[in-house]
Amino acid sequence: MTKSKSFLYYLVKPFKHKSTRESQDEELEQIAAQEQKIFKIETLISATKNFHPDNKLGEGGYGPVFKGKLEDGREIAVKKLSQSSKQGKKEFNNEAKLLARVQHRNVVNLLGYCGNPEKLLVYEYVVHESLDKLLFKNKEVLDWKRRYDIIRGVARGLLYLHEDSHDRIIHRDIKASNILLDEKWIPKIADFGMARLYPEDQTHINTRVAGTNGYMAPEYVMHGTLSVKADVYSFGVLILELISGQKNSTFNPDPEYQNLLDWAYKLYKKGKSLEILESKLASSADPDQVSASIQIGLLCTQSDPKQRPTMRNVCIMLTKKPGTLDEPNRPGIPGTRYRRSHRPATSSSTAGTSGASSSHSSTATATATATATNTSTTMAASTTYRSAFVAPHSRSSAAGSSGQGGSHSVPHRNPRGPVYIDSRSDPHGKRPMENQD
Repeated sequence: MTKSKSFLYYLVKPFKHKSTRESQDEELEQIAAQEQKIFKIETLISATKNFHPDNKLGEGGYGPVFKGKLEDGREIAVKKLSQSSKQGKKEFNNEAKLLARVQHRNVVNLLGYCGNPEKLLVYEYVVHESLDKLLFKNKEVLDWKRRYDIIRGVARGLLYLHEDSHDRIIHRDIKASNILLDEKWIPKIADFGMARLYPEDQTHINTRVAGTNGYMAPEYVMHGTLSVKADVYSFGVLILELISGQKNSTFNPDPEYQNLLDWAYKLYKKGKSLEILESKLASSADPDQVSASIQIGLLCTQSDPKQRPTMRNVCIMLTKKPGTLDEPNRPGIPGTRYRRSHRPATSSSTAGTSGASSSHSSTATATATATATNTSTTMAASTTYRSAFVAPHSRSSAAGSSGQGGSHSVPHRNPRGPVYIDSRSDPHGKRPMENQD
């Protein structure tokens, strides 16, 4: 077996069938060895000054994360697995396997792994705080240009994971606290503990629900139907949070609106979409960029996953004017169902553009059949801490979605619904989550 085939075998094998802890550890060791990513424990002890408390960056479901500096001058963040963390062990191994060959400017870089005598993941050290800290607490540093660059950078990172990496990956937990910003303010997608490999020949997979309140797509929360369109939905929520400076899970300005998405959609339909923009950004913002971003955010969060664009089409749409984009339908909200009504097909505004596809899918019309809101009462609060790797309207033709996501059939309902067994924080932000598959 050649080196490349051997690596692929060991990377994919754990997702095809369950294996023992011992065999998983052996597979991870082989991946690290083949990619020359093994660190000796002595090296990491020296880099972190024996994991001194002064170098501690955060504490999460895995365990603590420490800042360090290698002999060659590189600054690193070392994620240390807690000996008492059973759930963390699954996520820890999952993240190492998935990131072993992932290399992209907008994805956090896994430098290596140490498996003896302790389990340690070694990452590049990202200087600025995670996006949630800056977006919701220290807003002054994020002007419109930086926010728009973050939107475009995260879109490129997701496109890479969905279509251009060695194996298609669904992140499953795209949110502000899992976006890190480096010294040049370049966004990097982090925390792959819940990510899943996505078979090329399937439109969706069924899995237990695990994610973060306010970011999960309704078809995933209600039925466990997971596709790349679940990441697209989360990305749409992130766009609207970046524009408004508001957090979807805590948004409650008026009883008239169910959440941030509902508020943004109703303002959009009234022709007042620019009122969504955080007031302090008015002087620095480009109105066309804001309008287009709002429309894209609403397109990404549509109720019907087949109506949402792919990340390739999102990247294309970010280069276009708002008047050339499709008209979004009502956003999907967990606890509501949707029905599909047909409308005449229109040619895609991105037709003829490399990588784009025409949109001939039907309109999704949201009809509320439940009073559930996007806030789950079963979620326990997690403690807060510093982020892990940081320092102290007109209808026109659409950039349509391809058939990669969504399914016409509705899988069996999880009888327990979106219930979270564990409520832990991870080193990138709060994340209530259920036991992994």
